[in-house]
Amino acid sequence: MFQVPFLARLRLLPLPTLGFRHPGVKRILLLMGPALFGVSVSQINLLLDTVLASFLQTGSITWLYLSDRLYELPLGIFAIAISTVILPSLSRSFSGGESSRFSETLDWALRILLLIAVPSSLALFMLAEPLIATIFYRGELTVNDVQMAAQSLQAYSLGLVFMMLIKVLAPGYYARQDTKTPVRIGIIAMVSNMVLNLILVWPLGHVGLALATSLSAGLNAFLLWRGLYKQQHHVFSVQWGRLLRILISATFALGVCLYLFLIQGWQWTQMADVTRAGYTLFVVVTGVFVYVAVAAVAGLRPSILKH
Repeated sequence: MFQVPFLARLRLLPLPTLGFRHPGVKRILLLMGPALFGVSVSQINLLLDTVLASFLQTGSITWLYLSDRLYELPLGIFAIAISTVILPSLSRSFSGGESSRFSETLDWALRILLLIAVPSSLALFMLAEPLIATIFYRGELTVNDVQMAAQSLQAYSLGLVFMMLIKVLAPGYYARQDTKTPVRIGIIAMVSNMVLNLILVWPLGHVGLALATSLSAGLNAFLLWRGLYKQQHHVFSVQWGRLLRILISATFALGVCLYLFLIQGWQWTQMADVTRAGYTLFVVVTGVFVYVAVAAVAGLRPSILKH
């Protein structure tokens, strides 16, 4: 018997087509548009900062770029990872009508995030110059460039916790197919960022642009959280009291540890590349060890981190 080739048989199969008029496709497009804008607010703010920085002294754009690369590191690794993990769970909880489960998942993500974000923010602030010097000080970069970039990194670090919170709070809306609320809040934050830019750029220069970004991120994170809290989508668990005591103790110990290293008066830009990298790595590793050890002594247990 004559056999129809496999590929030919595939061509005979009717293929489903989804045009733009299909209800599912239209729904996805309606949700995708606002969501794309919502996640792009920080990048739009950075673009506006760059435009304003072009009117400042030579090097301002470079200083902002270098500091932006460093504070984006914990943001991209930890915050986005946590938000990716919780989104499917939040969606299942909401579609199943499990409001308590929804709140528990979001609360767990916030606890995990703060344990990472707060020490990261402190470390970036205190180690701004050593980190900039270790990673970027070579080629055409000068000592002044390192110092100026470190100042803007310190300003960015003040808003790192808020920027990371935004990445975790936004899925609380996307899981409920509410993409418009984050957009409205993002527009408010973007406008406030522009106003703060104009206020702070003249007395503080490029540092004012970074500080305006941090302050507007704080407003963005607060409005996102308040919307979830008012609708009872996030309720604080009983573990927060213990967690805050642990967080304060461990972060204070980390600050003391970093301060003891910094008062040595090391001239980071005058060290050889290998020596500078070794000292910086030693300080970072020691700081991590002190933070984890003090947190464990203060009562941090896997049960607190368990979801």
